Amino acid sequence: MELSLESKVWIYQSNRIFTSAELERLNTILADFTTSWTAHNQQLKASYEIKYQRFIVLIVDETLTGASGCSIDKSVHVMKAIEEEFKVNLFDRFQVAWKEGNEIKITGRSEFESLIQEQKVNAETIVFNNLVKNLSELNHAWEVPLKESWHAKVFL
Repeated sequence: MELSLESKVWIYQSNRIFTSAELERLNTILADFTTSWTAHNQQLKASYEIKYQRFIVLIVDETLTGASGCSIDKSVHVMKAIEEEFKVNLFDRFQVAWKEGNEIKITGRSEFESLIQEQKVNAETIVFNNLVKNLSELNHAWEVPLKESWHAKVFL
């Protein structure tokens, strides 16, 4: 499915990686959801991605039909159900994710600040900017050096 680069994205970061069996189940849940996702009884042109076995990305191309408050509520309901089924946290916005080599690390804000002070994390460290708004930003501004992300305003 071809989606506009202006398609709206929502990123849900898991506090742990999903197992292979969980990924199979997640793909089923998310495929079923995105193919039946509607706003005001209009089918949304929607998709999803699971990145690094940890990030769930919901995507809606609003060029045809825009996501409404009710449709967004439906997606939150699905994410809450995923949290419950898989015993993960997808809504903790105080968790910071970054790359250490090829590994994805995650920790709380205060611990992340300590890592910066100890110089284990620096301005060049790749962080995940889960606040990106659209598919274009996901492709170009999601994985960025800390100095180029909103993280710099908070931590540097």
